[in-house]
Amino acid sequence: MRNWEPYVAHEYPDESVHGSLRVLRQLRSPQLDNERDLYIYVPPSYERSERRYPVIYMHDGQNLFDPKTSFAGEWNVDGILDQASSEGLEAIVVGIPNRGPERCSEYSPFDDPKHGAGNGDAYLAFIIDTIKPIIDQDFRTQPEREQTGIAGSSMGGLISLYAFFRRPEVFGFTGVMSPALWYGKRGIFNYLETVTHVGGRVYLDVGTKEGSRGLEDVLDLRDRLVQMGYRSGEDLLYVIDRGGAHNEASWARRLGKELRFLLGGAPVT
Repeated sequence: MRNWEPYVAHEYPDESVHGSLRVLRQLRSPQLDNERDLYIYVPPSYERSERRYPVIYMHDGQNLFDPKTSFAGEWNVDGILDQASSEGLEAIVVGIPNRGPERCSEYSPFDDPKHGAGNGDAYLAFIIDTIKPIIDQDFRTQPEREQTGIAGSSMGGLISLYAFFRRPEVFGFTGVMSPALWYGKRGIFNYLETVTHVGGRVYLDVGTKEGSRGLEDVLDLRDRLVQMGYRSGEDLLYVIDRGGAHNEASWARRLGKELRFLLGGAPVT
């Protein structure tokens, strides 16, 4: 097992960090030729049981657990999952931090005339071929695709949606929050024309304060998913957040509903 350090006992001691959170320092990506820390949340029952757990891979890892590392407020992933554990819903969450200027490139499989080449396929290869084998070896996971998900917001929502269809043998559910569907001249819509329905769950949302274009794009995506055979309320949950903006606070507020749906529980109203 690799040198996973207890997160709270090191750089950022903070009472707002919940559960058991660990960090693996400077994991190298041969696919992207760079390094980054990796965060992992394990549920409350992990240390007192021999259970295996579903795993969710989440982008923008520095925004998930700790306000001291976040860009503009944390998502409180650990606190929300601690609460959900009382309902019998538990999962391991792997937080993969972005690398600042490289974020758009890594989170897009499509070239963009303003932002440059997309490197999303290499980023997914980093998750699937480097990170996932480490997680499955070092922790008690349920490695099957039905128990493996990927989730994020904005550009992270874009790459999560793409990953679900691009690598359906790996990912069985996806959380797509406020996705940046405009990126790469709306390349994701062209891509979806080339794929068919794959089994699994899709959570999709948008806030009403994200602009008319964002709302229209997400509605278009929802309609396309329905046309592909996803059933609203069954394997597709579409949420419009009244007053929701394109920011961490809005995503944190919706996260409980997303995680409960993706993990098979009843959505929170």
